[in-house]
Amino acid sequence: MKKTTRLKKLLAEKRLLVAPAAYDALSARIIEQAGFELMAVTGYGLSASLLGRPDVGLTTMTEVVTASRNIAAAVEVPVFADADTGYGNAINVMRAIEEFIRAGVAGVHLEDQVSPKRCGHVAGKQLISIEEAAGKIRAAAKVRKELDPDFVLIARTDARGALGGGMDEVIRRGRAYVEAGADVVFPDGLTAVEELERCVREVPAPILYNMVGVSPLLPLEELEALGVAVVEHAGGAFLAAARAMLDFMHGFKAGGTQFLVEFGQGLAQHPMRNFHRFIGFDRIRQLEEEYLPSEEVQRKYAETVGYQP
Repeated sequence: MKKTTRLKKLLAEKRLLVAPAAYDALSARIIEQAGFELMAVTGYGLSASLLGRPDVGLTTMTEVVTASRNIAAAVEVPVFADADTGYGNAINVMRAIEEFIRAGVAGVHLEDQVSPKRCGHVAGKQLISIEEAAGKIRAAAKVRKELDPDFVLIARTDARGALGGGMDEVIRRGRAYVEAGADVVFPDGLTAVEELERCVREVPAPILYNMVGVSPLLPLEELEALGVAVVEHAGGAFLAAARAMLDFMHGFKAGGTQFLVEFGQGLAQHPMRNFHRFIGFDRIRQLEEEYLPSEEVQRKYAETVGYQP
């Protein structure tokens, strides 16, 4: 089954779907290994990991599509990507949707901010007109119909915290985007459970809730009871990785070789203790034994030094 079709079927089950966000192929593999059935691609995490810069619209379509392709190819579960503002007007959106579909992701979310955009949980956001934003959704829907009708379009609105916005504008835009062809509505930057309740009640489409930043951390059971379709946690993977790397590097700088010894000992009971196996060296040897001359495989493993799958 295509990943787009699988995501559509998951949404049709009308239960809460939990989608952590990956920022590269390794984080995607780890999310899948933990048992999640779908995932997002974090635009903030891509900007941080690719550029070392904040999420203010600095990444290009090519960079985001390439990263999303690598993430989608690394896992079996459906992946939806962050397409920012679509990298221009409605015509640019059409090209972007073509590229994301060809990259193998199951869907994207498009937002209604002025370009260059910024993280939905940072002040300074501005909106394009509702007419222009709806036109982008219609343009995306046209490409979806032509290339893959199951591709999921998620309309993100930043109206809650943007200049001139508010909850009435969130609802107005959410409804307009559904009429334009969106499958899911993503009201980003909500600040209270009552605001989320209103979105679920008044927007005629499944709601995606981004549980990060200014938005409250609500129990999953409560989100399901409210009728939320998808809960995304955009920052967990890259924040956890950044914290772990910072701690490691400070420990190495202060402790030298002894720190490395102690670090290795601490991995003894951890699932990542054999990273060679996790990343796939055992599978590579299986493929070599199946497709390469058997004498060559036996000799190169018997007569070289290193990890033996």
